[in-house]
Parts: sequence; structure tokens; C-alpha cells
Amino acid sequence: MGDRCRLAAALAVGFLPGFARAADVARPAPPAFIDWSGPYLGLEGSAGASFGALNFDATTVGGRPVPPFTSGDATGRFDIGRDATSVVGGAFAGYNWQSGPWLYGIEADLAGANLKRPIASTVPGFGYEAVAPPFGLIRGKTDLYGTLRARLGIGFERALVYATFGLAGAETRILAEYPDLAGGPGARARYDLTRLGFTLGAGVQYAIGDHLALGLDYRYLDLGRSGRFDLGTVPGPNGGPVSTRVGAVSNQMLARLSWYPQGLALPPEADEGGPDAAALAERFSLHGQTTFFNQAVPGFRSPYRGPNSLVPHQAQATTTATLFLGLKLWEGTELYYNPEFSQGFGLSRTLGVAGFVNGEAQKAGAPFPKLRSNRYFLRQTFGLGGETEDVADGPNQVATRRDVERVTVVAGKFALGDFFDGNAYAHDPRVDFMNWSLWASTAWDFPANLPGFTQGVMVEYNRKEFAIRAAYTQVPKEPSNDVLDPRVFRRGGATIEFEERHVLPGLDQPGKLRIGLFSNVGNSANYRETVALTQAGLFADASEAADATRRPRRKSGLYLNLEQAVTADLGVFARASAADGRNENLSFTDVDRSLSGGISLKGTAWDRPADTVGLGATANGLSPAHRAFFANGGLGLLIGDGRLNYGTERAFEAFYALSLAKSVTLTFNYQFVVNPAYNRDRGPANFFGTRIHADF
Repeated sequence: MGDRCRLAAALAVGFLPGFARAADVARPAPPAFIDWSGPYLGLEGSAGASFGALNFDATTVGGRPVPPFTSGDATGRFDIGRDATSVVGGAFAGYNWQSGPWLYGIEADLAGANLKRPIASTVPGFGYEAVAPPFGLIRGKTDLYGTLRARLGIGFERALVYATFGLAGAETRILAEYPDLAGGPGARARYDLTRLGFTLGAGVQYAIGDHLALGLDYRYLDLGRSGRFDLGTVPGPNGGPVSTRVGAVSNQMLARLSWYPQGLALPPEADEGGPDAAALAERFSLHGQTTFFNQAVPGFRSPYRGPNSLVPHQAQATTTATLFLGLKLWEGTELYYNPEFSQGFGLSRTLGVAGFVNGEAQKAGAPFPKLRSNRYFLRQTFGLGGETEDVADGPNQVATRRDVERVTVVAGKFALGDFFDGNAYAHDPRVDFMNWSLWASTAWDFPANLPGFTQGVMVEYNRKEFAIRAAYTQVPKEPSNDVLDPRVFRRGGATIEFEERHVLPGLDQPGKLRIGLFSNVGNSANYRETVALTQAGLFADASEAADATRRPRRKSGLYLNLEQAVTADLGVFARASAADGRNENLSFTDVDRSLSGGISLKGTAWDRPADTVGLGATANGLSPAHRAFFANGGLGLLIGDGRLNYGTERAFEAFYALSLAKSVTLTFNYQFVVNPAYNRDRGPANFFGTRIHADF
């Protein structure tokens, strides 16, 4: 707790001097920090973490404007490859100067791309392929780019947080293929562009040894807009010379490994701080985290695709950065706020697998860092006397002492998973399992907006042997909608959970059993009704019928959740959940019944006690009415291939979480999914991922 006490004290005294004087708190010594001065070099890369757009503006063929395409306007402007992704890798070198905790420096980098499929992007997120009717195919491809950037930063103990700005350049090739509109031979054209623009960004790095640092680097690149140029000629009497302009922008997120040849003087381990710092830490809580997850899927059997199908041969990446702020207003009353940046998409834009394979992927993904206020809530604790317990400072927890027997009321914005369906071995995709059906009870359609949060009230009664908690929260206005329905007295979600705590006889190890019930009322369609209307020929498919027949309907279900320590290093877990399967799901995913379980093992046996090995398996299923909905062209929250050869969706996941430092973990993840989206005609699919997680 000493590191966090001293950091919170330093921030509070630095930014809230008036409060510090009023409380008569002496300024503590600043925390130790690394001196990053000197030269450095390193490697950087990512798979699927570069996003952008190549914008062709006012394109003409034979002097005539091209008709609007994709996102067009009257002048014929169109975008190629919006939100496309790339595989990026390169090297960098730089030099830092540091005065106290403040750093300034200069850095240059050069990176390339390895593009296998032209429909995906290349470096730096603006290489794409798209059919441009009526005159053919245009592709943009960037193989090499570079930046020269200045950076300003501040050091905190082993970490460095910095901002960057500077110049960016790239060589871009524009390739075109034109058919003869009269049926004759086609034509090809190529135009090479050398573009120079600017870049802005930010990053964080953490020392993992005497010479090495691991980090994440975000950058925005704008290469400007070219002058008008000619791009060949469309053959035939209705064709003619092609004239256009092009502009390019990109957002990138790269993992970086830096080497400092002069060495890094690591700060000494902090002590517990003085009494003033400890007193301040009992009033404030400050924590943060960042998680970067790269994931790829190679080829698999895919004879047809629907709007929500998983696509083979792709890579994607997601990044989140969260700040956990807490303030004790007075004894028993605490206020918390969590701003969060997120960037990126899950594979196929978080579609194609009911038990999705990236727990950090959001339906509200974005190609650029997007800031949301994910949590803001007030927590009031009423002690009922008797035995007390000390609670350490942590994310969304100010250090305090509280009664074991107590009533807690939480009101505001939060995730229902913060309080329900917890599990010590499988609940946090930032540090353990990534598959949705392993870290959650997937048949529980918990109310939430697209990132997974809702607003409402939670009440908990806690004793040493058990706890009972219940919540009533807002539901989305319709399935998979980012807007929460304000009509909480007519539409909302109710959840209640009983948690039993025990020590297993013979093993003398703790365990918990949770039983949850839920019932949501929201604007949804009935599966049987939509199928009947579709088969009667009144709608083209079940999705159209669903859009036309939604009204307030109820969905209910339950879940069971077990966690059990076998030894101090080995734990097992299991979940089972089921829902009625009559009406549309609103928030989470397309599962009516789910069974999952696995083990979690610490690395003490091989002298790596901070490492973790996880093995888990899951099976998901649908109700008969839900199957018929997808078989008749229905689209769910995550899946929908246009048709369905039904089979249980099964998945296996294995991971190794390697502790690089006290607060940095590198995880290698593998998943194998049979019958993705319950379709025997698809898959099986293999998923490979790497995850970097850091917290303070």
C-alpha cells in the first residue's frame, strides 16, 4: 500500500494545495522515479491495431463525376477502407533528456507492413480495396512509413507517461483495374504518392529490468490531401480518363520494447510512507490500468457469409486505458469515477461467435481512442456492528475499516459484473480468461449499453457466511443499442444473487457458490412470431420481422457460479446459466444456455509464483425458437450467417500469464472454437492472441 499512498499524496498536494493546507497535511517527499536520460532503441509492432481511411475526393471518369459510393456526396466523393486494419512492425531510436521527473526527447521510427489480403489495410491503416461502380477496382497500399517526433513526459517510479508530436511521411501506391464497359479488354493503372504530414500521440512505458522497458504508443497521422492526378483510363465508349485527389489519415496503437544501453537506475522499493501520506490515502484512491490485446484467426471453412459472420484470415487489436478515482466524502460514504479510453475492434467487428473470443472487445469499438465516463457512482455503507475488517486501497476502493455485517447501497453508473457473477479464477479478461463464456455466465442477458455499463441501484446485505445482493437498472432502448431506456418504471432489469461462502472439508480451502436470478423487460421481438411472419411471406427475413414487431417483453433466467480453491496455487471454477429463449436478447450475446468450467494454476512449482496458467472449456446452446430465427435469416446481437445448420457452439481456451514486473503481465492466449455461431457449416476456428496488461 505504500507506493499508492505516496503517489496519491503527491498528486493531492500538487494539484489540491488549498485542500492540503486546510487539512494541515505536510508535503511528503516525492516518489522515486527512473532517470530515462540517454539514447535508446527498440522494436514496435501490432497486428490489427492500425485504423484509417483513404479518401478519394471528387473523382471523375471522362470528365463526369463518379456516382456516390459508400459514403458519397453529389460530387462523387467516396471513402475506401474506412476503419481498415493492418499488421505493422518496425524499429525506432531516440534520445532523452530529463530534469527531475520531467522528460523531453526526440525519436525517429521506420515501420513496414506485411499485407496478405488486399481487402485489409496496410501501414499505417490506409491501404484498402473496394469496388468503385461503375468503373472497376481501386486499391491503396502503403508499405513503408516513418515519423520524426518530439516527446514530453513525466516519470512515476518505474513508469513514464509522455505526449508526442512531429512529422510523418509515407509512400503510397494507388492501383486501379478497369473493365471495358463495352466488353473489351480491361486496363490497369498505378500512381505513386509520397506524402508528408504531421503526427500527434501519447504513450506509456514501464521498466521491466535494468535495460528494458515495455510500453504502448498511440499516434494519429494525417498525411494531408494530394493535388489532382490522373489514374489511367476506363476503356470503352462510356469510359474516359480518371482524375481524382486522395487524402489519408490513420490511428495506430503499437506495443514497444525499448533497450537502454546505458542502463536504468531503478528506484528503491518504497516504504510505507509517513503518517500524513497514510492519512491522505484513507481519503483518496487513485489507480489506473491499460490493456492491449492482439488477436488473429487464420483460415477456416466458410462456404457462405451473412452480415454477422466471422471472417477468416484477419487480425485485430483492442486497447483500453482506465483511471479509477475514489474519494471518501465522510465515514461510510464514497464517490467513484472511472474515465476510460478505448480503441479498436474485436475480430469481424466483434461479430461471428456467440461466446466471443476477446473479453476486451466492445460493440462500441472505434478506430481512434474514444473517451467515455464508464462509471460514476456513490457507495453508502451502513455498519451493523460486531466484527470488523480492514479493506486495502484498490481500484474503486478507498482504504477503510468496515463492519463485516453491513448493508451497502450503490447508486449511479456501473457494470453489473462489478457486483454479480464474480469469480476469483475467471472474471476479468484483462488478467485471466478472454472468452465471454468463461469470464461470465453468458445466458445472463445483463442490462448494459454497448461498452457494457448501465445506470441504477444495487443493494447488498453481507455477513461472514453469505451475502445477498439485488439491483434494478436501466435496459437499452432496443437490442444492442447504446442508449439506455429512461422509462425505468415500465422497462428495466432486475437481478438478485445469493452468495454462499465455505471452507471445503478435508482441503481446508475456501470456496464460494453463487446463485443468480434475473428478469428484464425491454423492447424486443418474439422469435416464434418473427419466424411465422417470415414463413408466411410477410417479411423478407426474420430480422425485418423483428424490427417491425418489437414491443415491451420479458426475458428471465438464472445462473450458478462456483469457485473452489484446491490448494494455495490451484483453483477450479464452473458456471451454468439458462434463459427462457422466447424473446430477443437485449444486451450481452446470443446464448440461451451455457455450461463452462476450468482450472487456474499459479507457477510456484516452477519458481514463478506470479505467473498463471489457465485452462477452460465452454458449450453454448440455443432454444428451438431461437434456432429457427437464425435459420430464417435473423440477425442477433453478435451472430447471424443468413442460414443455420445448428450445432452446439463449443470452445476451449488456454493461456499463460507471464509476470514481467510487479505491475506488468504478458499473456499468450489460444482458443479453439467448434461450430462458431452454432453453425456446423463453419469452422472450426483457431484464435491466437497476446495481451499486455499494466496497472498502478
